[in-house]
Amino acid sequence: MPHPFRWQPGNGQRHATLKPRPRGGFPVNSQVETLCGKQITVDNSDLAWLWTTCPECNKTAHELAGAPIAPCSPGPPTR
Repeated sequence: MPHPFRWQPGNGQRHATLKPRPRGGFPVNSQVETLCGKQITVDNSDLAWLWTTCPECNKTAHELAGAPIAPCSPGPPTR
């Protein structure tokens, strides 16, 4: 079953929204309300999809999906 949210970059981060995505995606520069409560300006550029994920949207998205957030693994050992 698909999740009720979808990811959308905007305002320098990847956010999640409950707003239904229109066919072809949200138009660039349109406004979308996100799970963290912010209104973002949509950015569909290739680079925008590589932005960091909004921590509040990530937390809420995991709650909606019923999936715990995996703990961060330690980095490689340093000398």
